[in-house]
Amino acid sequence: MKVTEDKNRRKKSNIVKAERRRGVLLRLFRIVEVGYTEDLVSRTYDILGVAAILVNLLVSILLTFDGISVRYGGLLEAVETVTVIFFAADYVLRLITSRFLYPEASKERALFRYVFSFTGVVDLLSFLPYFLPIFFPEGAIAFRMFRIIRIFRLFRINAYYDSLNVITSVIVSKKQQLLSSVFIILVLMLGSSLCMYSIEHSVQPDVFENAFSGMWWAVSTLLTVGYGDIYPVTAAGRAFGIAIAFLGVGMVAIPTGIISAGFVEQYQKISEMSEEAEESDLQFIRVMLAPGDFYVGRTVRQMRFPRGIEVGAVERNGRLLLPDPALVLMENDIVLIGAESFTDRWNVNLLRLELRNLHPWIGEYVRDLDISRQSLIVAIRRDGKKLVPDGDTRLQSGDVLFLYSRKKITDTTKIPL
Repeated sequence: MKVTEDKNRRKKSNIVKAERRRGVLLRLFRIVEVGYTEDLVSRTYDILGVAAILVNLLVSILLTFDGISVRYGGLLEAVETVTVIFFAADYVLRLITSRFLYPEASKERALFRYVFSFTGVVDLLSFLPYFLPIFFPEGAIAFRMFRIIRIFRLFRINAYYDSLNVITSVIVSKKQQLLSSVFIILVLMLGSSLCMYSIEHSVQPDVFENAFSGMWWAVSTLLTVGYGDIYPVTAAGRAFGIAIAFLGVGMVAIPTGIISAGFVEQYQKISEMSEEAEESDLQFIRVMLAPGDFYVGRTVRQMRFPRGIEVGAVERNGRLLLPDPALVLMENDIVLIGAESFTDRWNVNLLRLELRNLHPWIGEYVRDLDISRQSLIVAIRRDGKKLVPDGDTRLQSGDVLFLYSRKKITDTTKIPL
């Protein structure tokens, strides 16, 4: 018997320790990822992340100026080192908490998905080339070229602003149309470059010396850039150039029109969702779990409530935990239980009435009370206990009555619904 109790105690202790470790990792994940405005620590980390990206890029630009590099090179390199160390620490934290980024995958699968994702590769290459010359000095120049990948960390700023997220959503939703338009433009460029090479090569062999020269002319013409370094001199070449220039105005405008239409559709969709969404106010109560309570040691999944009642959050040691179904409840946890607010379709008031000395209801039976049929005493609190009244319940001084009523009753306090 004692052995069984020890096993159960150890099992419970292991569950609590695992839950605590999971809680710490979950908190780290919420700090590393984009946080809510109310979460000061997470938002501070977000600000530091954006500042590190911008400062690192600014340092990289300033180091390209000889005067600044000679005078302030040491300081700028020190600042760069600090930001790179921040990127490395950020990458490690994201590795540790990757299981929460892909909750549907296993721990190993989630780690694999993050490491080989676009953001994972960018996060790795934003700091790794800085340290590689320490181990491979002969490749310092090549590794320095890889540092330009840090600029892709600017895409992380995209996560902090909804307006930038709209751009990403539009491009993703219209990727098929954009790819089609780009394919058409590439075909037009290839065809026009070969045609112009055929027309102008015999007259300008040094200018249109191969198909690539024609491609360069086609790009600058179709994109309406017109650098002027390569241009046709024959009548046929100029006529063909005019036709290609007109085609370029129309063809290059296609992606612009697709993206513009995507923006309109996206904002219309957001507007329709906000108009069609039905908001429902929830009312919450806070319940502290005392030692020996039924729910202590049980998971959120094991809490049984009527339909419509949900666990909104669990407050533990000053931290707010999301109600994960596997979350084990502990002593002194504060559970926030929410339900949809009461809809007053019948104009019913929830009233509270305390019977003090000389109140006319003191000593009366519930069945003898002079109250309307539209009023109902649903509960009585007496000496800290709750009673469900019936007609034979006799009211006493100090009783607190809770009533549903459509009628105005004096000396009552309305309870907000």
